[in-house]
Amino acid sequence: MNMMKRAKAPTPKFFKTLRSIGLVLASVGGVVLTAPVGLPALVTSIGGYLAVAGGAMMAVSQLTTPEVPPETGGDE
Repeated sequence: MNMMKRAKAPTPKFFKTLRSIGLVLASVGGVVLTAPVGLPALVTSIGGYLAVAGGAMMAVSQLTTPEVPPETGGDE
């Protein structure tokens, strides 16, 4: 299954929930990173980690598909 088919395939309910959690984490991380007030370096570092972790969760969850029988045949 190529990436376009995988991205367009339906996402299981569990991974939809994980994708939503990843979206929240990435949003919180982005807000912390772009805060107009000076924040301690530790808080800014945590914001960066939240943004990266949330983005990774969203990407992996979006590309996860239900179990599909293996394709039979050659390249499409």
